[in-house]
Amino acid sequence: MIRPVAVVGPTASGKTALAVDLALTLGGEVVNADALQLYRGMDIGTAKATPEERRGVPHHLLDVLDVTETASVAAYQRDARKCVEDLLDAGRVPILTGGSGLYIQAVLDDLKFPGTDPAVRARLAIEAEERGAPAMHARLTELDPVAAEAILPTNARRIVRALEVIEITGEPFSANLPKPGPARYDTVLIGIDREPAELDARVNRRVEVMFEDGLVGEVRNLLGQGLRDGLTASRALGYQQVIAELDGEGDFAAASEATAQATRRFVRRQRSWFRRDKRIEWFDGGSERLAERVIEVAAK
Repeated sequence: MIRPVAVVGPTASGKTALAVDLALTLGGEVVNADALQLYRGMDIGTAKATPEERRGVPHHLLDVLDVTETASVAAYQRDARKCVEDLLDAGRVPILTGGSGLYIQAVLDDLKFPGTDPAVRARLAIEAEERGAPAMHARLTELDPVAAEAILPTNARRIVRALEVIEITGEPFSANLPKPGPARYDTVLIGIDREPAELDARVNRRVEVMFEDGLVGEVRNLLGQGLRDGLTASRALGYQQVIAELDGEGDFAAASEATAQATRRFVRRQRSWFRRDKRIEWFDGGSERLAERVIEVAAK
């Protein structure tokens, strides 16, 4: 019986290379579970695997949205499950990989999507615009610390959605998240992490390389494609910092440092999110024979 493998963990831990190694060894294909890699043109700032890094392995659910579109967990759940099921039917091993915990959970667990109230959402959106996303995030932290831990303080859209659900249901937003049971498709969950100091250094270097490789130019190009109008894409780490400097002093060294700092904070939230899932078997991303050891677990 073919079992999918989910490779999860914080940014810069080494998930992408491992996923390709596993796909090559197991006869699989990669299914993206990074919300921002869904976007066409957002390549450098999301550390999207290049064609060379993919090493001939087919990758699915990359470059499927324009930057003006809003990523939807519900739509991703539908598309990713179909992709996984199609691969299983074809006798291929789906390798689901990414650092977006909610997206992983949407595929593997019985994640429901509460209804919406346009009036409540509009009121909260106006308040977020007036008070700022961090202030709204502080409110969410008081009402639902579990949800707040998983949502960036700058992601006004997701903060507003969480507060909307709390208001219209009277329950924490996180109450709509399922308690982990057996993963759908009998998926093997593999976690990749590194020591905090090592991971911080890798994040810092990754951000430096992004700016060296042309992140500012990528953002300028995407602004011409309507990036400012994208509720999700424009708030992505790196992109929002570059936009701020393009609108301000043009200090891209400051943008780089701000991006690295925000990414290090995000890494801690990712780690906390994934560590709650006791189904995940963890590995050090820098360990020797990593792919071989993971395959041994996946084959059990």
